[in-house]
Amino acid sequence: MPTDTPTLVLIGHGMVGQRFLQALAERGLTATHRVVVLCEEPRPAYDRVQLTSYFSGRTPEDLSLTDAAFIETHGIELRVGDPAVSVDRAARTVTARSGLVTGYDVLVLATGSYPFVPPVPNKDAEGCFVYRTIEDLLAIEEYARTATTGAVVGGGLLGLEAAGALKGLGLTTHIVEFAPRLMPVQVDEGGGAALLRTVEEMGLAVHTGVGTQEIVVGADGAVTGMKLSDGSELATDLVVFSAGVRPRDRLARDCGLDVGERGGIAVDEQCRTVTDPHVFAIGECALAADGRVYGLVAPGYEQAETAAAAIADAEASFTGADLSTKLKLLGVDVASFGDAHGTGGDCLDVVYSDSRAGLYKKLVIGRDGTLLGGILVGDAEAYGTLRAFTGSVPPVAPEALVLPAGAGAPARLGPSALPDDAVVCSCHNVTKGTVRGAVTEHRCTTVPEVKKCTKAGTGCGSCVKVLGQLVDAELEANGVEVDKGLCGCFGHTREELYEIVLALRLTSYRELLDRYGREEARGGDGCEVCKPAVGSIIASLAPAIGASTYVLDGEQAALQDTNDHFLANLQRNGSYSVVPRIPGGEIAPEKLIVIGEIARDFGLYTKITGGQRIDMFGARVEQLPLIWARLVDAGFESGHAYGKSLRTVKSCVGQTWCRYGVQDSVRMAIDLELRYRGLRSPHKLKSAVSGCQRECAEAQSKDFGVIATANGWNLYVGGNGGATPRHADLLAQDLSDAELVRLIDRFLMFYIRTADRLERTSVWLERIPGGLDHVRDVVVHDSLGICDELEALMAAHVAHYRDEWAETIGDPERLARFVSFVNAPDAPDPVVAFVPERDQIKPDLPLLSIGRRPADDLLEGSATR
Repeated sequence: MPTDTPTLVLIGHGMVGQRFLQALAERGLTATHRVVVLCEEPRPAYDRVQLTSYFSGRTPEDLSLTDAAFIETHGIELRVGDPAVSVDRAARTVTARSGLVTGYDVLVLATGSYPFVPPVPNKDAEGCFVYRTIEDLLAIEEYARTATTGAVVGGGLLGLEAAGALKGLGLTTHIVEFAPRLMPVQVDEGGGAALLRTVEEMGLAVHTGVGTQEIVVGADGAVTGMKLSDGSELATDLVVFSAGVRPRDRLARDCGLDVGERGGIAVDEQCRTVTDPHVFAIGECALAADGRVYGLVAPGYEQAETAAAAIADAEASFTGADLSTKLKLLGVDVASFGDAHGTGGDCLDVVYSDSRAGLYKKLVIGRDGTLLGGILVGDAEAYGTLRAFTGSVPPVAPEALVLPAGAGAPARLGPSALPDDAVVCSCHNVTKGTVRGAVTEHRCTTVPEVKKCTKAGTGCGSCVKVLGQLVDAELEANGVEVDKGLCGCFGHTREELYEIVLALRLTSYRELLDRYGREEARGGDGCEVCKPAVGSIIASLAPAIGASTYVLDGEQAALQDTNDHFLANLQRNGSYSVVPRIPGGEIAPEKLIVIGEIARDFGLYTKITGGQRIDMFGARVEQLPLIWARLVDAGFESGHAYGKSLRTVKSCVGQTWCRYGVQDSVRMAIDLELRYRGLRSPHKLKSAVSGCQRECAEAQSKDFGVIATANGWNLYVGGNGGATPRHADLLAQDLSDAELVRLIDRFLMFYIRTADRLERTSVWLERIPGGLDHVRDVVVHDSLGICDELEALMAAHVAHYRDEWAETIGDPERLARFVSFVNAPDAPDPVVAFVPERDQIKPDLPLLSIGRRPADDLLEGSATR
């Protein structure tokens, strides 16, 4: 039913559908066409890739990809909650569920996919869910309130995300995967083993090589368990099916469009259906010309752009796509790129594996040295560079690309090593040459400007780091001075500001800003970047420059990050956690009892942390001084879990108890923790001491780690066990106690002096010119002649250390800040509430807009209820 103004109907408004609308607008088609969108879900397009972040507090608005102004500006008729129910290709009309009939000149199907649910008995029972939409999460979160155990059927990408969500909801969680390993499509046997170890260490139970035979239900019809193919049974209250997806092509089948044998609407290279030239299909519902259905968002975006180009009579084609992926699943980096499994034959594997650290890296190399693909588990830092080199011969040996820092001489390939035709953004197929052109031809000078110009970095975001490196390198190559200032307020780097504060003994942020800030920033209030950074510098140097060592005194209080404002960690519901210091993880029974009594009396949730201490959650801000007072009376002090400072020094039991120990690791850990407690630094600091080479304290994953030898101590630096794992480097070996402490003093003060804002030692060690060799020259051999000064600064810190909790409870003026409401200091925050779980409490969070519970069902954040 064509009209004078061509009508384009889009069925489906997911991520690919929204990208299609943007492509239409970019080509001016929204000005020449009436555009009607029929959306099944009750909300416009949102970021389904980040769906699980909903459980971390992100709202639908945070996830939304749809700008209302964009829809209005381009005159798009968006109908949410009104899906298409039929298509009449002869009449060229689409009928919506509401009864609306819309004629079309062009029809685009972006109906996506649906979750595959295995045909097992009772699959639709109460307590069974899929994991696909925000509405699915709403239902799971509500049902989980009364459940204790959950099971996920499927150990692929989405299955692991679902498992992480269930674990986050407080359920004992199982993963059931029919394949012999997790993520069987993306990783090989070695990668699966590394991933399995890490996932199990997180407390999830994994069952691989078994399938689900039946969902067991109780008399009320609700889930009580699962029967598995190996004959075992699994008790569970909740089941999430995440066993893959299938193309949603029912609408196409019903109107006579050709579909593939295994599903998917058959399209040509322009994404036009092979059956009807007036109909296009894009995204997960489309069977592409190469015979594949693509389940990733990047190929869907390419298809959206291709279809828009075809509608505009422009040249474009979709013949296949890069299936590279980089994800963080359960906190673990997992990436695969190119021919990750070496299916092309005549290739070799270069593998680095460390099962203890959960690291696995494999590169697939052709006989001629061409990088064909790879798999990264546990550390995907090099993903952007390696993916860009795929299809070419890297300029260094393959083994240099997989060895972690500290295990050899890893190659650090900068942007200049990439060829111009290397694709740096697979979501939008943007090459290095295009990025360079944005800088040199379009005068882009920042990453946001390059994003706007090229779309690079606006998809999954995994290329943003490489993008920044490319922009800076190109600017410098063209003689443009790159602004490396800390922020818009200071043209100086953090390192330069440190030197200014130290040399001039400046104790005031205001004075520093007015004297050394950018001209336009002087006299202003500063920003949220430089205020905490300068606050940290002043705190680090406080004894040496004559500043107060109490971070909440005077002007310093206004410079602190959220957690430092109240000397405690802010939690999801507005309550705080309290973490007393337990040096070396050693604690007497009497002190354990005190912690238990305090947690009981204040109604706090307790958990033993990975740093060998006890965390108490659920304190209201006005309760903090009361809790601290009892802890201080019992001999405890602040554990500084809230600050960018030393957190813990872990230890094994050492030679005192262990038959393998060769030194007293507990004593050394206690000495180090008490020496460096309260030391403010650019980022948090973690340490550990192992009593022998068996390394039970995991010292090589710490900022500074110590391992005992028969002749003394080995010192390792620059390790990190967090989001980007890194083995620490050996700085010095067979040290005496005094030598060890002296080198750690120097290392820490040199790091504090030269690191960037929020830069961990692992990143600093790789960034600083000369790397480990330079640091060793400075710290061990005193090549700069500054070691006496570094030692003196540390000695001043040790001599002037005061416990911040004790300093607070002894001063009425300082206590005045610890209230929820300044104008009603005795009133507790009514939002801070809890519900019972496993004999403890958890925050009552209406995270998914389900609404608050009745008041009688809540536990207030105190011991009075």
